[in-house]
Amino acid sequence: MSVCDPDVLAGPELMPAASAETAKLPGTAGATGKEASRTAQALVGLTLLGGLAACGGGGGGSDAGAQAGGTTTGADASVTRPSVADAARFLVQATPGYTAADLSDVVANGYNAWLNTQFAVPRSQGHCEWLDAHGYNAASNIFSTAGLDNTIWRKLISSGDPLRQRMVLALSEICVVSVLGVNASWRQYAVAHYLDLLEANAFGNYRTLLQDISLSPAMGYYLTFRGSAKANPKTGSQPDENYARELMQLFTIGLVQLNADGSVKTRSDGSALETYTQADVSGLARVFTGWNVDVSGLTSPYPADFQQRPMVSVASQYETGSKTFLGKTIAAGTPAMDALNQALDTLFQHPNLPPFISRQLIQRLVTSNPSPAYVARVSAVFANNGAGVRGDLQAVIKAILLDTEARSATTAALPTFGKLREPVMRFLAWARAFRATSPSDAWAVGDLSDPASRLGQSPMHSGSVFNFFRPGYVPPGTALADQGLVGPEFQIANESSVAGYVNYMQRVVAGSGAGDLTPDYSSLLALAADATALLAEINRVLAGGQLSTQTLNLIQGAVATLPATNQATSLKRIQAALVLVLASPEFIVQK
Repeated sequence: MSVCDPDVLAGPELMPAASAETAKLPGTAGATGKEASRTAQALVGLTLLGGLAACGGGGGGSDAGAQAGGTTTGADASVTRPSVADAARFLVQATPGYTAADLSDVVANGYNAWLNTQFAVPRSQGHCEWLDAHGYNAASNIFSTAGLDNTIWRKLISSGDPLRQRMVLALSEICVVSVLGVNASWRQYAVAHYLDLLEANAFGNYRTLLQDISLSPAMGYYLTFRGSAKANPKTGSQPDENYARELMQLFTIGLVQLNADGSVKTRSDGSALETYTQADVSGLARVFTGWNVDVSGLTSPYPADFQQRPMVSVASQYETGSKTFLGKTIAAGTPAMDALNQALDTLFQHPNLPPFISRQLIQRLVTSNPSPAYVARVSAVFANNGAGVRGDLQAVIKAILLDTEARSATTAALPTFGKLREPVMRFLAWARAFRATSPSDAWAVGDLSDPASRLGQSPMHSGSVFNFFRPGYVPPGTALADQGLVGPEFQIANESSVAGYVNYMQRVVAGSGAGDLTPDYSSLLALAADATALLAEINRVLAGGQLSTQTLNLIQGAVATLPATNQATSLKRIQAALVLVLASPEFIVQK
């Protein structure tokens, strides 16, 4: 019996009482409404009771890529035209969501051509530029976050560079800044500028990215080193160590020493070798003294522009003495910018950086538990793109997405391969599949952080620098834990958030709950009368072809009970079908 069989996964309680709203599917009433309701309850119940873990909410800990038939970085995969199913799975990994046109493009031209085209797409209107154009720089907004969520959703949903936007999301969850921790005037501009920096560097070099984020006002405020001053013997004050610690722990080299394949280096007694010590943190913190926002030429209250300028060094606060960390000593008297460059170069050249960042990027795009061989292959490209360049993110992206382990259908079928889709990614998959627009250009989707009534996640609203979830999170008491696998996204998955997500998507699919966000269901209306054809198309353009025949039949049985005799009833049938697909474990688990 399959581990994804409802008889295996279902339990005595399919839905928490708090999620009863999920039963109210669009346009359902009487017996037909009850039938669709029972289907929704069953699907959400599978999710709550472990269906995600059993159906692949984690990746293979063994060398699955090699077992599936190769150890290359995927160059061969780039020259073969993929099937529709393979192209859909590729786009699920490479984008926040794809359209039918995107799918046709990949099928016609192949993976490599699609990637090269995406790399060449010019950036669309920046976040700060959009805020200015829509009047959010008015003085009344100086101490608010007005406009930030609007421009974030605008880009993620409507921009013509889905690969770049997917990479921006991934980078924002590794090098974390949250608007919740930016306590400054014009904080919406500080975070918008930070996103503009991530976008500018998404296809660039990781070393340049480190430089830009280290000088960004948003990071200076968020990790509290803006205004950090050299030690004062009279008062006993010491430089702020927050950024120095997180720069090493989270953004570059991690806590423990790694082999090139991401495995942990250990002592003879089996304990892990630490990457750095408290003395290293203190030494590096001396580099990040004297940095502050640039308000030169401005008068208080400062306009939003100052949050878009790189921070500058204030000589009176900078520690001019020597700075020692990670075996590197920066000589006394070294100018502040030179010291910062030497520090970042030291971290950038550290042997931990390629496997540490490569593994996290694989987790964000492809699978929660990549094999050591997969990590090693991507790490090697991070260290050298083939032309002697370290940190080339275009090459890294290709290495991740074209690797045998990412592209092998055999590997994808393994119950241990894949990842739980973040709530934001589920929402964006729907929005992009059906070309959602904001007729007013307001994009008033809002903050979707509430787990009970929305997604339980909203970009740039992380509760801490450790992101919404940790890359090494293990859901306790699960099959994943028993197998020694991690499931990062499960850290924000619980009964409340699962039901809240379905309830929210039900409202959004029906056209409410997200401002004037308006989907285009015209491609589905012609298929609405045929439940089988309707669900096949939804599976193709929304679910990456991942829904099994069993799941499709289950949903079809409910959808077929709803009438589709005119445009209004057909639309209700479409909305019900979409909600049921969005609630299905096979959609929520990315394979």
